[in-house]
Amino acid sequence: MSFQSRTLCVSFLLVELWGFAQAPDRPFGIQIVDAETGRGVPLMELRTVNDIRCVTDRAGWAAFSEPGLMKRELFFYLSGPGYEVEKDGFGYRGIRVTPRLGDTATFKVKRLQPAERIGRTTGQGIFRDSELLGLPVPVPALMAEVMGQDSVQAVPYRNQILWLWGDTNNPQYPLGNFRTTCANTPRLLKPEVGIVFDYLMDAARPSRLRQMMPIKEQGAVWLFGLLVVRDDDGEEVALAHYGRYLSLSAPAEQGICRLNDTSGVFESVKSIDMSETWRFPRGNAVRVTEAGGEFFYFAFPFSHTRVRAKFREVCDPQSYESLAFDQVSQTWRWQKESPPTSQKEESVLLNAGHMPDHLARYQFKEVTSGKTVTLHRASIEWNAWRKKWVLIGVQSGGKEDPSPLGEVWYAESDAVAGPWTRGVKVATHPRYSFYNPVHHSFLDSEEGRIIYFEGTYSLEFSGNPLAPARYDYNQLMYRLDLSGDWIGAMGGRVKK
Repeated sequence: MSFQSRTLCVSFLLVELWGFAQAPDRPFGIQIVDAETGRGVPLMELRTVNDIRCVTDRAGWAAFSEPGLMKRELFFYLSGPGYEVEKDGFGYRGIRVTPRLGDTATFKVKRLQPAERIGRTTGQGIFRDSELLGLPVPVPALMAEVMGQDSVQAVPYRNQILWLWGDTNNPQYPLGNFRTTCANTPRLLKPEVGIVFDYLMDAARPSRLRQMMPIKEQGAVWLFGLLVVRDDDGEEVALAHYGRYLSLSAPAEQGICRLNDTSGVFESVKSIDMSETWRFPRGNAVRVTEAGGEFFYFAFPFSHTRVRAKFREVCDPQSYESLAFDQVSQTWRWQKESPPTSQKEESVLLNAGHMPDHLARYQFKEVTSGKTVTLHRASIEWNAWRKKWVLIGVQSGGKEDPSPLGEVWYAESDAVAGPWTRGVKVATHPRYSFYNPVHHSFLDSEEGRIIYFEGTYSLEFSGNPLAPARYDYNQLMYRLDLSGDWIGAMGGRVKK
């Protein structure tokens, strides 16, 4: 058993054996729990009538100690994405408590969505309130000076899980590590407990995160399409597409990079012309074995680009194929000459009468209302429980939607390339962003019945001026039970 596993087991054994030890010098503890599962609900805001705000930590705890407001009845407005309590007679949703130092109170909330929020995986103070209340915690208050992290990718690699993030904030200054951050963990993880990351640090400055793609020129460096393939010597190799950006709208360099296990950083193995838009790993990669061989498909948001799962071909842009609609033959075909037909382009073809309705692959609609959903980014993985390819994607929302980039959808298909036509919303983030979602299939449990996905919870693109402390610009994880009543809308197997 690894050191991390032993630490997690000991921490939770202490909680089981000791329970919550009351102490008069500790804050008042309020725990918000899921009425269905009994687990604590993170990211629930408790707000007094004079706007003092507390936000529950990963275990659902909020620590409260406010001069002048102790030992008297208080009303807290209670709210959080995807959960609620009943309204009172005046239409307010909240709770009443009389806080006393050392005491605790527990309240149940109703979950309004299929996905159960597990909590943050990155950033400072993941179990902050639990620690203030004297509870043993399984994750350090600050790991490797990581305050915030953007856009996660993760793959099993050399008997571990290799994790990769984009921009990383640290305590010293808003500009932290913008050249990609990596960490390792054991393969066996318990997401509900928490994840302790072994971050890769700078050898010359051990207190600083390692720049995983140390390009000399200016700009942020982002890696996507992370995958593992064997090289000519049969050794596992981690590859990805890299892009150097002066701003979101100003890409300056791109190519394919390889993790050098000796130097411990990614190095370019192929520079790609900036005019190239699709012949490289991108989005989220998934390995597929089919009649024609083994391929990597890339969800962006749909899997309409692919390459054979061989080291030399992944590194060769001319080996990539795209799925495009041929108007002359009225067929979909894999080819190397032109970019893939996107969801937007398919809609144009349909509206112009250049594609029959029955050939549409990406007219993704809500299962009950028939409303069309435009996807921004997604992750596609095989699921053993449903015996389907499953998609977790975030919607590119409009003015009438709860958020511009925070509504998360689930869909199924018999083939990795679709068609993808019906979906169920599984999580919502009103007036907030939850972008670049990733389903970590290596965390699937109970024969695939339970799956986990996470995304970047961020103020960016949301229009909301208020960020919840510690949560913003970090990875937020969800647990999804594929045997729940909600899955019946998709048809097929529901329960064993």
